[in-house]
Amino acid sequence: MVDAHQTFVIVGGGLAGAKAAETLRSEGFTGRVILICDERDHPYERPPLSKGYLLGKEERDSVFVHEPAWYARADIELHLGQPAVHLDAAARTVRLGDGTLIVYDKLLLATGAEPRRLDIPGTGLAGVHHLRRLAHAERLRGVLASLGRDNGHLVIAGAGWIGLEVAAAARTYGAEVTVVEPEPTPLHGVLGPELGAMFADLHREHGVRFHFGARFTEIIGQDGMVLAVRTDDGEEHPAHDVLAAIGAAPRTALAEQAGLALVDRYDGGGIAVDASLRTSDPHIYAAGDVAAADHPSLHTRLRVDHWANALNGGPAAARAMLGQDVSHDRIPYFFSDQYDLAMEYSGYAPPGSYDQVVCRGDVAKREFLAFWLAEGRLLAGMNVNVWDVAEPVRRLIRAGTPLDPDTLADPDVPLESLLP
Repeated sequence: MVDAHQTFVIVGGGLAGAKAAETLRSEGFTGRVILICDERDHPYERPPLSKGYLLGKEERDSVFVHEPAWYARADIELHLGQPAVHLDAAARTVRLGDGTLIVYDKLLLATGAEPRRLDIPGTGLAGVHHLRRLAHAERLRGVLASLGRDNGHLVIAGAGWIGLEVAAAARTYGAEVTVVEPEPTPLHGVLGPELGAMFADLHREHGVRFHFGARFTEIIGQDGMVLAVRTDDGEEHPAHDVLAAIGAAPRTALAEQAGLALVDRYDGGGIAVDASLRTSDPHIYAAGDVAAADHPSLHTRLRVDHWANALNGGPAAARAMLGQDVSHDRIPYFFSDQYDLAMEYSGYAPPGSYDQVVCRGDVAKREFLAFWLAEGRLLAGMNVNVWDVAEPVRRLIRAGTPLDPDTLADPDVPLESLLP
């Protein structure tokens, strides 16, 4: 039985929002829980959209966080297909698109991110795609299958995780693929040139063409359909379809309306929150892709738009809303599957933050670990087709003690033995 003495509202129907709602109930909260989702689908997880579901290996129902009946059983008031259009922090109200006004005691913003758009001529043509929502993945899955049957050509803007995973899926379907990327290697801003080149080799072996050091300037079409892509170095790439995979921008419009503290785009953007995921308003919290949090272990403010952050951040915010002492200090983590390569990455080591990359294992066979070091201290680690090592890697990052590179590179030395 719900006790209406308190109302907690969650704006955002992704993984972070759904797990926050679940945690409120599992922690014994008996007030109203209202979950506002601007999509008509029940909350779902996003990794399958560029992996198993896109490849046709996973069924549609497998992507949902909970079965639909769970929300009624848990007394979660679910508003599907209803965007929140206005937030008044002083009055503690959220207004929905249909005019409904909801009063809250505590509010969680889990509004996520949206794909960055190409600001060039031709983006309105049929055949220009983004990948962020389930509807996008459903459409793109059909497109890739059609391209594969007809020897069609997909040109992708961006060699980040989404761009590469879709490239792998497209090649699996049999489509021709060209990836255009302004940096000199794929994943340059995440892995740096040392490991980015390995991903370029992987995709080239599967028939992907790369065009580095260039950006789209125009998508050329005829009769409303894509014909080609032109880049800023004068090249022209034939195309039947185009994917814009140039990153995602945190959805901060409601926070801006409410006057909450934000982080500058050039510093990653997002809503500024402390280690308990509380915003500059004591009644409002933020979690998932939209939250830029003070990280106690890494001693920096960080916005992480990956699955694990949503999975763990939603519950952390829910506990903080209940008045528990929360410090959300999990080491950032993400994973990727491309062809026969599967990897996990733990930590945070953007280019310029490290002075050495150490590998153990066989890089040529793509069975290895990579470690990013700064003055001997581990900032991040990546395991490629090697398993059961992510936890000791995270513990070494937390320990922050200097490590001997030669010992770290020795596969005969267990990682656990390097812990202080």
